[in-house]
Amino acid sequence: MGTEIMIFGSHVSIRNGYLGAAKKAVANHASAFQYFPKNPRSLSNKDFDKQDAKNCNEFCQKHHLQSIAHTPYSTSLTPSEDKQELTIASLLNDLEIANACGSIGVVVHYGSQISQTDPLASYHLMLAMLNEVLRQWDGDCLILLENNAGTKGALGTTLEELVQIRNLCDYPEKIGFCLDTCHAFASGLWTGGNTAELIEKGESLGYFAELKAIHLNNSKYPTGSKKDRHANIFYRNGHIHEDQLKEFITSPVFIGIPLVLETPDDEGMTHKEEIELLKQKWEK
Repeated sequence: MGTEIMIFGSHVSIRNGYLGAAKKAVANHASAFQYFPKNPRSLSNKDFDKQDAKNCNEFCQKHHLQSIAHTPYSTSLTPSEDKQELTIASLLNDLEIANACGSIGVVVHYGSQISQTDPLASYHLMLAMLNEVLRQWDGDCLILLENNAGTKGALGTTLEELVQIRNLCDYPEKIGFCLDTCHAFASGLWTGGNTAELIEKGESLGYFAELKAIHLNNSKYPTGSKKDRHANIFYRNGHIHEDQLKEFITSPVFIGIPLVLETPDDEGMTHKEEIELLKQKWEK
């Protein structure tokens, strides 16, 4: 895969609007980017600037930029009963904004355990939430389920769980996946040494056929730690070896999938510098 042009990008701010975010990605020499469609600390619906979103869409097409959106931090597919309607409305708002911007999908974290006595309760709630959102959604933008790091009893640390929720949903064609390399490492799904086995499993389950985006992150803690702390790809405080990440990400199953950094950009390396280094080292 050494001759393949890889699609690198990073998370960018919408401080200057959606078009501004796309322009920032180009300034970073990126070919992809991720953004929060609204305030990342609120589930309130945003009455967004539709012209700005349209301009972003057209700019991305002109510059061959791919994008994904990410739901606010408090979004959960297993919310408490008093927040279910708010969460459904928020997700639909996120999808509408991302669709207007021309994004592939909206990333949402897999749910968490909600019952100590019924191990299936969380899965039932997730399916109900997804079905209600997607029943009302008819745009091109997808829900992208992200694997969890295993923190605080989080579910979604195995490919089987991710695939099964999609298969059981009433609208599987409206769901894709986003793989976070730090989360996979932290949960023990990927140890750095089991790349071939993980890819074989993912192919057999049909996971990679529906993978639409990758969060390209190193980990500040060892594999199996269940700690979600991102580190830079090439910086000294990462526990995933550069060669392990390169072997994994340059596997044929990932060709054409955008690789978006959520790494620190204030710990000795900016996203622009990191993207340039990735191109130099991994596209050769």
